[in-house]
Order: sequence, then C-alpha cells, then structure tokens
Amino acid sequence: MPIALFGTQIVPPTIALFLTIAFIVFLFRRDIRAKPNVSGALWLPLVWVLLMGSRSLVQWLYILHVPIPLGSPEEGNPIDALVYFALIFAGLCVLNKRQVELSEVIRNNGWLMAFLVYCFVAILWSEFPFVAFKRWIKVLGHPIMVLILFTEPNSDEALARLMKRSAYILLTFSILAIKYYPGIGRQFDEWSGLPVNNGIAQSKNTLGCICLVLGIFFIWYFLKTWRAEKNKARRDELWLIGGLLFMIWWLLLKAHSATSSLSLLIAVVVMLLVGRPWVNKKLIGTYVLLALVVLVAAEFAFGIFERIVDLTGHESTIMGRAEIWRQCLALHTNPIFGVGFESFWLGDRLNLLHEGRPWQPNEAHNGYLEVYLNLGLVGLLILAGLITATFCKIRLALLRDFEWARFRLSFLVAIVFYNWTEVSFRGLSLSWFVFYIIAMEYPWFESESRVEFSEITGPDEEMELAYFPHTVDNH
Repeated sequence: MPIALFGTQIVPPTIALFLTIAFIVFLFRRDIRAKPNVSGALWLPLVWVLLMGSRSLVQWLYILHVPIPLGSPEEGNPIDALVYFALIFAGLCVLNKRQVELSEVIRNNGWLMAFLVYCFVAILWSEFPFVAFKRWIKVLGHPIMVLILFTEPNSDEALARLMKRSAYILLTFSILAIKYYPGIGRQFDEWSGLPVNNGIAQSKNTLGCICLVLGIFFIWYFLKTWRAEKNKARRDELWLIGGLLFMIWWLLLKAHSATSSLSLLIAVVVMLLVGRPWVNKKLIGTYVLLALVVLVAAEFAFGIFERIVDLTGHESTIMGRAEIWRQCLALHTNPIFGVGFESFWLGDRLNLLHEGRPWQPNEAHNGYLEVYLNLGLVGLLILAGLITATFCKIRLALLRDFEWARFRLSFLVAIVFYNWTEVSFRGLSLSWFVFYIIAMEYPWFESESRVEFSEITGPDEEMELAYFPHTVDNH
C-alpha cells in the first residue's frame, strides 16, 4: 500500500512512486505464484479495464509532456483509436481460436444483441455517422472481453483475477496521485469550483464509479471467502481483500461521490438481504416489485430523494444536474429515435450547452435521459427490456447458482440507481462493462483442467466454486 495513506507526505514523491510500483509488483508476483487456472488472454480484458478506469493512452502521454495533440470530441485521436482497435482485434482472434459461436451468443443474449443492433442502426440518422460508427466499434469491445472471460479454463477464477489485478493498479496509483502528484490526482470541481480528488481517473465521479464496481465485487468476494475452509490461504486472502476494501473506503471518502457511495450501500444491503434464510428466492420478483411500489409512494408522499440529497450535502450538484436536464430536453431532438448513437454531445448542441457555464458539459448526468437523447423512446424501451431480461436471468439463477446470482442482483440494483444522477449506459464506462458481465450468458464447454480440478476437489467443493451461470446451464 502506498506510503502516507493519511496525514502529510513522509517521503519524497519519487520514493513514494518507487515503493508503490514495488508494492504492485509484489501483489502481481503473489497472484502469479498462486498458479491460477487462467490463460494469458486475460491480459486483454485487464488492459481494457485499466483504460476505462484511468485515462486513454494519449491522455497519459500528454500528462507525461509528450508533444501530442489530444484531438477533438468529434475526431478523437488516431493513436487511441489504434489501441482500442488492436485490443478488439486481438480479442476476436482469441475468440476465433476458442471457436466461440456467434449463434450461441445471440441465442442466449437476445435483448443485449437487440440493443447493440439498434445502436448500430441509429448511426444512420446521426449528424456525425463516422464518429458514431467509431464509438459503436469501441462498444463492441465490451462483449468481446466478456466472452474472453467466459471462455477461460476457469471463468470464475478469471473474473476474480481480473478484478484483483485491476484493483492493484487503479487503487494504489490513485492513492499515490492524490497524496503525491496533485497535478494528476486532483482537479477543480465543475459544479462548485472547489478542489476535488480524482486519483488517476478522469474525474471524481469516475473514481467513485471505480470504487463502486470494485467495492461491490470485493464485498461479495469477502463473503464467499469467509465461508471457505479455514487455512493459511484463506487467511491471506481475507487480509488482501480487507486491504483492498480499506483503499476503496478511503478513496470514496476522498472522491466525495454521493451517488457511488449510496449505490454501494444499496448493493450491500441487497447482497446481505438476499442471503438471509427467511428470504424466499422464488419470490424475488415480488420483493422487487413491492420495493419499487414503496419507493415510488415514498417519493410522492415525502420526497425521499430530496431528503437523501440533503443528508449527503449535495444539494448544489443536484440543482445543477436538474438545470442540465431541463436544457437537454429543451433542445430539438427526435423523441422516437433520438439524434443518433452517442451523437447528442457533438456539434452545435455542445456549444449551446456550454453557454453561460465556465465548464463544458459532456453528459446528461442521467443515464436514462442520455439514452433518450441519443436513441429516443425506442432505445429507452429496449434498454428497459434489457434490464428486465437481465433480472429474469438472475431470478432463475438464484435457484441454481446462488452466489454468482447474488453478485449479479446487487450490481444490477446498484447500477439502476446509479444512473439516476450519473451516466454509465454508454461508451467506455467501467460500470457498463461490468453490466455486460452480469447480463451476458454463454454455454461453457468443459476443459481438461476443469475436469482434473473436479476430480481433485470432489463434487461438493466443485459446486461451491461454480459461481458462473454458464457453468451449469447445460448440465
């Protein structure tokens, strides 16, 4: 863990950087020495996650004073485009070698495929079709990287390694940047003008999103590890998870991201409640419906959302978001089909929404409004169908693969809440990538390594390790 987690700096920044790198190398060596049943292809999703959780390659080169243009919102940068294309192409090569069948992907993920197809069609009426097409190609990286995870020799182990390795880098370097490199780790808040902490992420909200995603995963992973057989490996793993959760907690405090904090709290409550023996898993749909009715009634009767905002002390940001919502809706867009895939924040609209503000807005700060502006009511309905279909998959999985389904459910509830004041249903968002993980299913083919592992551990231990639904769907 980086030096001087609290208080003032106790070593020079160069030494702190060296110690942080040494700590990360130690964690990776520990991870590799455990000989996880994963392939080298896991590095592709890892790089994908690191780029989403921090900054693009060109942005990092710019920070390091490499003389290179950042590019415009419309054109982007050809170096970044090449990096993303290389990752996607390499991912396709991996899936081709593993003989992944597109027909199976479509058959098991109808609503997700429908959403992607509609996004592609929406390029046709975009005012910037080439820009929209390039952005759509980037989004294809999400299902490609998820399929790499799902087709690993041990997919549950692959997910755990991906999340841990991502946390080693994103969390530790964010702490280092905040404490020792304020030019990278701090910036001025667009709403209040006050200094805020963003770590190695692009903004404090992005840092909060990283903490949300990793926080949900590691709390879930802690609960699973806690129930494992007591031995040295379990104890060491619990210490590691505890340290990572401590970093997440510290970064959440520094980020002051109310939406991420509340979403994480909601996810933890759902995770704990659904694990109670008195909760009937067969009635989870009824419970969710009742919860929605209660929340709607409480909002109309007591204005519960405003009360929560008052408690968190984020009245000014919510007021600012409400003003953006009104201005976005006041602009001329097609209510049925929208302005085209990820095309709203381009051209004249970008300039109109910049007027009267010292900063440049580039999102609606509401995921559902963002989808409506870009894809219209049709896109919003397909998104609603996708969320509902994902919930239905999770509801069935709770009865046959409870542990993995519990993580999926808690993340789904959190991301639905998160998008009321933030945007993650678009582009290269880390939470959007993890949504693909919980939403997608792909039939899993047994490998020799999995069979050998089953023979060693026995049937009881094997069932305890089968977290992914696609490991049991066809059995």
